[in-house]
Amino acid sequence: MSRNLRPILAKLAQGLSLSEAEAEEAFGLIMSGEATPAQIGGLLMAMRVRGETVAELTGAVRAMRARMVKVEAPPGAIDVCGTGGDGAGTLNISTAVTFVLAGLGVPVAKHGNRALSSRTGGADVLTALGINVEVPIERIPDILKEAGCAFLFAPRHHAALHYAAGPRVELGTRTIFNLLGPLANPAEVRRQLVGVFDPIWAEPMAETLARLGTEACWVVHGQGLDELSLAGTNYVVEFFGGTLRTRTVEPEDAGLMRASIEGITGGDAATNAAALERLLNGAPGPYRDTVVFNAAAALVVAGRAEDLREGAALAQAAIDRGAALAALERLRSAAPLPPPQKD
Repeated sequence: MSRNLRPILAKLAQGLSLSEAEAEEAFGLIMSGEATPAQIGGLLMAMRVRGETVAELTGAVRAMRARMVKVEAPPGAIDVCGTGGDGAGTLNISTAVTFVLAGLGVPVAKHGNRALSSRTGGADVLTALGINVEVPIERIPDILKEAGCAFLFAPRHHAALHYAAGPRVELGTRTIFNLLGPLANPAEVRRQLVGVFDPIWAEPMAETLARLGTEACWVVHGQGLDELSLAGTNYVVEFFGGTLRTRTVEPEDAGLMRASIEGITGGDAATNAAALERLLNGAPGPYRDTVVFNAAAALVVAGRAEDLREGAALAQAAIDRGAALAALERLRSAAPLPPPQKD
């Protein structure tokens, strides 16, 4: 295949879709610095206007995975990560779920970033909690063993994406790159709970993960959130045992009461960090219940619970007996913030 984006752009200009191999080649060129900004912008918008396909997603993720800085994770490790982009400005849910799972002995390789489309990203709230998200990458496997969880700061593992940063900013709209992050975990986990900002992407992303060798996943959207929500019916595409299945789940399936999204509205990093710590110390309310709901789903994906009700009971117990808080303290100890620089 030619090391040139022009033939691929010509195909896209006709409204045609790329094969998986063509998409891998195209994104390989982008991530190797061999495409111009104009070519990158043209490719991204042509795909966006037509609608990205599973083959294109799969090929792009293969190119991204081939160039990422990988880390080793223990067997059974899971990721809980959303696409972002829901614009809801909620408290940090998947980050809190990380500590609940780690408190139950489920290793979590949490992929994430600073705030891009939200007010406070996972990296921001962890920093406010006293955790260093930029530890030496070679330390991450040890941190996973010591704490039961670790944060994989996306820019450090996916440096090749910087070639597309300029065109993405100038386009100012969603592109395929907004979908790729949760599909390219640097620890190559085989089980994932993924949230999507729009339910139309749940099935394509689940199918892409299935093609890439995932053992089990739930891809979820809840009432406008890239999380499971207490506010009403949630849309789920699950992949287990080689089979994709679409379903809906309700808070009542986990034994939880409904609550409005306004009850989990967040703020800046300090505000969200304080709320997360109160939650792990046992504070009741919709934030706790939302975290329990999502942790229950993650426990089903991890093979630790048969259904949401059992998963919710396990998650509540992990909070109530202090196991989730202990996981936070272990991560603080294993990855402390460096001392402030003296002038």
